Amino acid sequence: MGKGQKLYKRAKEIIPGGTMLLSKRPEMFLPENWPAYFSKAKGCEVWDLDNKKYIDMSIMGIGTNSLGYGNPEVDKAVSNAISNGNLSTLNCPEEVILAEKLIEINPWAHMVRFARSGGEANAIAVRIARAASGQDGVAICGYHGWHDWYLSANHNKNNNLSEHLLPGLKPLGVPQSLSNTVFPFHYNNFDELLKIVNENKVGVIKMEVLRNSAPKNDFLKKVRKLASSKNIVLIFDECTSGFRETYGGIFQKYDVEPDLVMFGKTLGNGYAITAVVGKRSVMEVAQKTFISSTFWTERIGPTAALKTLEIMKKIKSWEIITKTGNVVRDNWSKVAKTYNLEIKINGIPSISTYSFLNNNLKYKTFVTQEMLKNGFLATNAFYASITHNQTYINSYFESLDNIFNKISKCEKDEKNIDDLLQGPVCHGGFYRLN
Repeated sequence: MGKGQKLYKRAKEIIPGGTMLLSKRPEMFLPENWPAYFSKAKGCEVWDLDNKKYIDMSIMGIGTNSLGYGNPEVDKAVSNAISNGNLSTLNCPEEVILAEKLIEINPWAHMVRFARSGGEANAIAVRIARAASGQDGVAICGYHGWHDWYLSANHNKNNNLSEHLLPGLKPLGVPQSLSNTVFPFHYNNFDELLKIVNENKVGVIKMEVLRNSAPKNDFLKKVRKLASSKNIVLIFDECTSGFRETYGGIFQKYDVEPDLVMFGKTLGNGYAITAVVGKRSVMEVAQKTFISSTFWTERIGPTAALKTLEIMKKIKSWEIITKTGNVVRDNWSKVAKTYNLEIKINGIPSISTYSFLNNNLKYKTFVTQEMLKNGFLATNAFYASITHNQTYINSYFESLDNIFNKISKCEKDEKNIDDLLQGPVCHGGFYRLN
């Protein structure tokens, strides 16, 4: 057992859930064998507590580091900011400059509020939108954080969010009084959304612009028209998708503008910063409610964001990561076809996943297990960065080819996947750990 796993055993005794982020829980990857903690990260390489180096061909900090870990220009800007003091009684000027930059990128918008996490940004946006619309009802599609307003959807009907986040999430601790305030709808199902709006007092439509599939039959334009006709505030959650296919929101590709949009993840290249950007008519209502936090005024996040935006624009990073993502997706398809394996590929090119038709969790666990032996952090997901060059990709597929070959033998009953696994199967949803 490595130092990381030993530390994780201690963590589970003193930290409920083991980690601060469910998506980084070792059980989601390789129970009992995932290295769990890092000592160093640079480019797309990560070192564990035993100083073993891995190539990260998985989720790159949950999609935060599209410029790679430890980008020298971003880190230098942050270091310079820290040398001048990170927090004081006065406000940091960087927040004003960053707000102006985000409005420049989104000329339809007029005002910005900042936070440090996606969940916070989502809560801010919903608070503002509810205040502006005068209605409590929120129609949602996709994942929007952990706060009460969102998880309350599972009060309406058990596991209402299972197709939007994870199965197994219980709204314990979320007031029952929030029942029937949040109503999930499925992407590209406009009739479902229309029914929700017609049957409930909905003041907010909140959705991811794109996660697994492109809009069909003018879906986004229909949503925009519906929101406008009913005086509903339309929010696009681009915490995940922002700056991955355009310099800004992916909604730009579809000629649809929201009333509010959130950006996060890629915005600070690993430093904590999120933004709510919106129209003045909606955003000004923030002054009538209460939205405030001490550490939203520190300067590291805004400083990192300004330099990240500068680099993104200079090198057109969204084009680089999209090209890399397409290369990986094409090769997933090729290696699967080589061994007559049926896989389904989802997501936008730069944040893609694949799943097996049969025994998905067992095969996913096996892939992670074997790739780890070969020096890769790799599951069934790939989040591209500008540091993922062809050498890394070639090496990754050399290893994956052999693993897919063994999986094909399991499919033909020449091998038993249970015999190949060296520990428990990874989790596919939310589970209590101990």
